[in-house]
Amino acid sequence: MRIGPYHLKNNLLVAPMAGVTDRPFRMLCKSMGAGMAVSEMVSSNSLLYGSEKTKRRANHEGEVDPISVQIVGADPNMLARAAQYNVDEGAQIIDINMGCPAKKICNVMAGSALLQDEALVARILEAVVGAVNVPVTLKIRTGWDKQNRNAIRIAQIAEASGIQALAIHGRTRACAYTGDAEYDTISAVKANVNIPIIANGDITTPEKARYVLQQTGADAVMIGRAAQGRPWLFREIEHFIKTGTHLPAPQVDEVLRVLLKHVNELYAFYGEHTGLRVARKHISWYTKGLIGSAHFRHHMNQLESSTEQLMAVNEFFDLQLQGGERLSYVEELAA
Repeated sequence: MRIGPYHLKNNLLVAPMAGVTDRPFRMLCKSMGAGMAVSEMVSSNSLLYGSEKTKRRANHEGEVDPISVQIVGADPNMLARAAQYNVDEGAQIIDINMGCPAKKICNVMAGSALLQDEALVARILEAVVGAVNVPVTLKIRTGWDKQNRNAIRIAQIAEASGIQALAIHGRTRACAYTGDAEYDTISAVKANVNIPIIANGDITTPEKARYVLQQTGADAVMIGRAAQGRPWLFREIEHFIKTGTHLPAPQVDEVLRVLLKHVNELYAFYGEHTGLRVARKHISWYTKGLIGSAHFRHHMNQLESSTEQLMAVNEFFDLQLQGGERLSYVEELAA
C-alpha cells in the first residue's frame, strides 16, 4: 500500500475518530500493527489555530511516519490554508473529511454534507491539492442518503483533482452507523477509478477484514470503533491475512500492560485533570465484556485522581488474573 512517496508496512489503517485518535492512541495502534493512523479532525477555522485543543491535535512528536492529519470545513480557501498550516506543523499527508455524519458538522455544510454539492467538492479538492506539496487523501461516505448515492462520481472527481487515496465508509450520511456497510458500493468505486481505495465500516474481526478486501477489491481496510480497547486487533488481522490462522488471545497481564502504558501516556499528553477523564472511556473499552466490568466501570468513573484510577485498574485486573491467564468475556446485561 502506497500513498504518494510513503510505502506503508501493511494495508491496515486506523480510522480518524473525534476524541479518540489522539497521538497516544495513534502511536499505540501503530506499535500494535497498524500501517497508518489518521488524526482526529482539525477544524479549518484559522481562529482555532491558537487553541490548546488544536495545538494538541497538531502534536505529532515522536509519532512513526507517515503522519496523516485530517482537516474539516466547507470553504476551499480556508481548507487550503489549514492544509498548509498542518504541513508546516509536520503533517506528511493531509486527509479531507467528507464523511463525518455528525449534525454539528453537517449543519455547517462540512463533513458528509459536502457530498450534496459535487461542484464544491471539486473546488475544495483542487484548492487543497494545489496548496501543499504532500499527498492529499479523502474520506467519504457512499452518499447523502440511499436515494442519493454518488460515491462513484465523487471518486472520479477526487481522482481528477489529484487525490492520492480514497477511504469510503460504506454507509450514507443518513444511515449514520446503523444498518450494514455497503461493500458493493465500495467495489463499484474501486472498479471506476485507479487511485487506492480504502474500505471502512463494520470491520471487527480478522475474518471480516479478509472478506472485505476480497469482496471489494479495496487496497486497504480502515478500522475505527472495533479498535477501541482492542489495539491488538491490527496484529491479529495482519497475522490472519498472512497465515490463515489466529493469534492466541492476549493474556490478561499483557492487556494490563498495554492499558497502563496507554493511560499514563494520556496523563502526560493532556495533564492529569483532562487525561483522567479521557482515560475513563478507554479503560471502559478495554474492560467491557470482562467478568465484573460493569460494576468496575461505574466505580472507576467516579474517581477523581490518577492514583485512584490506576489503583482501581490494577485491582480489577488482579481479579481477572485469578480467573485465568487469558481474557474471559461474558455477556453483561447491565453494561
